[in-house]
Amino acid sequence: MLKQRVITAAVLLLIVAVCLAAPGRWPFALLITAFISLGAWEWGRLSGLPEGAARTLGLGFALVGAAAALLGWPTRAPEVHSNGWALAWAVYLMAWLLLAVLALRGGVPAWQAVAADSGLGLARRLAGLVVLGAAWAAAVQVFAHGVYFLLTLLALVWVADTGAYIAGKSCGQKFFARKLAPSISPGKSWEGVLGGMLAALALAAACLWADGHVPVAWGKSFYGVAAQQWGVAALVPLCLLLAAMSVMGDLLESLAKRAAGMKDSSQALPGHGGVLDRIDGLLPVLPAGALLVALL
Repeated sequence: MLKQRVITAAVLLLIVAVCLAAPGRWPFALLITAFISLGAWEWGRLSGLPEGAARTLGLGFALVGAAAALLGWPTRAPEVHSNGWALAWAVYLMAWLLLAVLALRGGVPAWQAVAADSGLGLARRLAGLVVLGAAWAAAVQVFAHGVYFLLTLLALVWVADTGAYIAGKSCGQKFFARKLAPSISPGKSWEGVLGGMLAALALAAACLWADGHVPVAWGKSFYGVAAQQWGVAALVPLCLLLAAMSVMGDLLESLAKRAAGMKDSSQALPGHGGVLDRIDGLLPVLPAGALLVALL
């Protein structure tokens, strides 16, 4: 299993590196389209669609995303730096937070009850596609601001997840008797959440230091741009909020899997499970990065 995980990760990193280094933005946009399309297929399966319908959903997403990527939407400047995009991303993020809180509070019974109602079940499927589509648009918009900017934003989710894992393994339930969400994801603890938040703050501090040492052509990191826009003190609540949203994205996917009786969203990535298993924390964080880009 470990060998398989390493091989899959190495191949993915190579593909991502090639797309990031390629001239133009469309190779990366097509890569994101491929990932999100697989996520749409997995979401269809988690939502109870037959396999054929789920595959059709993923294929449709791929065709629309590929056409949009090749046409250059939505990476054209100055459109991404506009009040319209800023308002759209702000409204989207507030709606995502509200619905995420309601879904997590309801837990598995409420999730299954929604699925049992044909109208609400359809709305839930469409909401998942909106989330995936928003993540696609946000990823290509953030990439339009620079590779370094994008990677430092993505790193927040990866670093916070690693910090949460280490803190949860070493300190889980030593300070908080109750686990984070035992009926949804029994392995997660409040200690892990705090560890992830501290790791995100440490990443921001490291990136602020690195901004003064990387080549000028790279531009500033996500945290450097945010600090320039709102001040260094604003990075603390910003990183804490993004780390919390990452955890919520992870819990929402766990909720969908538990309600569907599935351990992994698929086996699309050998040794890693499904695509949604790998990008769930990024789904809310990428739009937050796109909001910052729109405000610049």
